[in-house]
Formats: sequence, structure tokens, C-alpha cells
Amino acid sequence: MTRNVLKTLLLAAVTCFVGEAWSYDAALAESYAELFAPVKGASAGKALHMIKPESFLNKVKAQKPIVALDIDTPAETRVYSMTLPGTLAIPINELFTKENLDLIPTDKTVVVVCKSGTRATAAGTALRHIGFENVYVLKGGFKALVSYIGPKEANTPVKVGAAKK
Repeated sequence: MTRNVLKTLLLAAVTCFVGEAWSYDAALAESYAELFAPVKGASAGKALHMIKPESFLNKVKAQKPIVALDIDTPAETRVYSMTLPGTLAIPINELFTKENLDLIPTDKTVVVVCKSGTRATAAGTALRHIGFENVYVLKGGFKALVSYIGPKEANTPVKVGAAKK
């Protein structure tokens, strides 16, 4: 009988410990619930701060204060990268250090870019979550931008009112 009691106590202790390890951070989950609360319906992309290649290009052509934040790896940026004035190239695995976060302006629109937009979406969401409200994500990344832009699009003057987010 004593052996069974010890087994039961041991099982209860292990269950409590494992249960604690499987739990999640409720406060963090609540903060994400607040962040994603406006993401619904037809305006989900806007609420997620996604910007289409056409809108991005129109802002660039209209010389709006915009900073591209390229989060690709150094190997990727050796092959292709943004060449816009003020572009920041910070790999995603180095982005969330104090030194690099201090480089991100808070007084300009910041557009996070990567090859396909997947990493940029994660990084942009995380940046907004820690307080960078001016951060947007280039929808579809470099792939979408390259598919959209050609000589005609690059050289066509921006239309008034065309630079929507």
C-alpha cells in the first residue's frame, strides 16, 4: 500500500510538472489577441499592415518618406537587395537586438521586405507587437515586386491618390 501511495504521489508530481511545461504565456496570448483583433473581413490585409507592390512603388515615386527594411540573409542580399536611399539591410536573425532596433526610424513608414514576404510578415508583425506602429510588409516580397514592375511601371508618373496602403 505504501508503494502505491508513493507511485501515486510521484505520478501526480510529474503530471503537475509536465502540465506546467505545456502551458502557454497567457499574458502574451492576450497581447496578440489585442494585436489581431482588427484583422477581419475584407480589411484584413490593411489591418495586418500589408502593402501591395503598386502602392509601394507609388510611394517611392512620389518621394514619400519611406524606409525599406530588407531582412534577407547576407548571402541573399549579395545577389539582390533594395537600393533605395535609406534602405536598411538587417537579417531577421539579427533584427531584434537593441542596436538594430534603434536603427529603425519611428518617424517614417518602414516597409519590411524579403524574398517572398513570409519572413517579412513574421518580422513586421513582431515589430508592430513591440511598438513599431509605422511598420508595413511588402505583400509577396521581392517576388511580387519583380513580377509587378517593369520599365513601364517604373517610369510612369504616380497618379494623385494612387499611393494607398
